[in-house]
Amino acid sequence: MLAPVRTGAALTELENEIGVPGAGMDRLRLMPTPFVPEVRLHLAEDAIVWWARMEASAGNALPAPYWASAWAGGQALARHLLDHPELVAGRRVLDLATGSGLVAIAAALAGAERVEANDIDPYALAAATVNARANGVTVVTSSGDLLDAPRPAADLLVAGDVFYTPAMTARMLAFLDRISAAGVEVLVGDPGRGELPPHRLSVVASYSVPTTEPFVDSPVRRVQVLRGG
Repeated sequence: MLAPVRTGAALTELENEIGVPGAGMDRLRLMPTPFVPEVRLHLAEDAIVWWARMEASAGNALPAPYWASAWAGGQALARHLLDHPELVAGRRVLDLATGSGLVAIAAALAGAERVEANDIDPYALAAATVNARANGVTVVTSSGDLLDAPRPAADLLVAGDVFYTPAMTARMLAFLDRISAAGVEVLVGDPGRGELPPHRLSVVASYSVPTTEPFVDSPVRRVQVLRGG
């Protein structure tokens, strides 16, 4: 069973991890993102090894560190925002399921008026905070599941790698339909895991993205950026 962790405590843990010198597969390192080198992230050499060490240190189960890898969908979406800053310039942007904060940081670098990074994992919010700091941008974080919440206070919602199970895909599509109808523009990055129904969203760009996440056989994935509504 996962022990509850507050965002402040998770932030302190990550700051301590970052502040300790050393190298190895169980360490976090600040590095350029492969497909988005303008953005530097604190990533794990091996997220599974890092996770095992942190759980052993804590003496209890911790959330899987999805934020410690640069997932392909997020990389493609971040690249798209930086290459097309007119999509975010002067707008309020919400990065749903932010993970490392990569897409949120790209939106801030591209000139967004306000960027909010949301996730249910306090460690992801802590990672988004330290990564935004490392890139010299301001990102506001918020916790909790927004999929049943009212229309977000945003002009543009961005989300990478969110269609990973049938149940989550169904919830996510219903949410995206609802907020699109309410006037929020939607952009998502999807690496083709097979959960998103064909032609459900409109393709606006396609990229070949280097993979860094665990358990992926190919070093490159074809990723689509899609528009909702």
